[in-house]
Amino acid sequence: MLGYVVSEGRGAADRCLAAVAERLLAEGWRLAGAIQVNSDRADSARCDMDLHVLGPDRIVRISQNLGALSQGCRLDPAGLEQAVGLVERALDAGPELLIVNKYGKQEIDGRGFRPVIGRSLAQGVPVLTAVNQASLDGFNAFAHDMSERIALDRDAVLGWCRRVARSAA
Repeated sequence: MLGYVVSEGRGAADRCLAAVAERLLAEGWRLAGAIQVNSDRADSARCDMDLHVLGPDRIVRISQNLGALSQGCRLDPAGLEQAVGLVERALDAGPELLIVNKYGKQEIDGRGFRPVIGRSLAQGVPVLTAVNQASLDGFNAFAHDMSERIALDRDAVLGWCRRVARSAA
């Protein structure tokens, strides 16, 4: 019950997961998780990264401005952990599905959303996430045989969500 899409191009997986969440919410699904929305900045080639936390419906900035010449990772670990805490509390409400914007370096290292994903799976709540090519090996080491790759297509992902929700009920 761990479905994932592989991100192809900047923001493609974010847009797909956002469209899926929007559709499921419109259908009345109880969701927990976080959707990433990137906002272009006029003063920089880099965007701002925000997580839209499902459940409490909050927005948390997870990027930090390191300056125009910076080449380092812009992830704000404190912002990410704030979003993780909000999502973890949302699991108490008994969602039908957990959507996590990305299984990335933080999760590979045992931080970020990894504990929430584990808790969700232990509670029988299906998890949907995105993984980039660079993180696939780390994701597969975590997921073992629990995961199912889904085409990066809204209808394919919606079909997976409906199928696993029925089997989890």
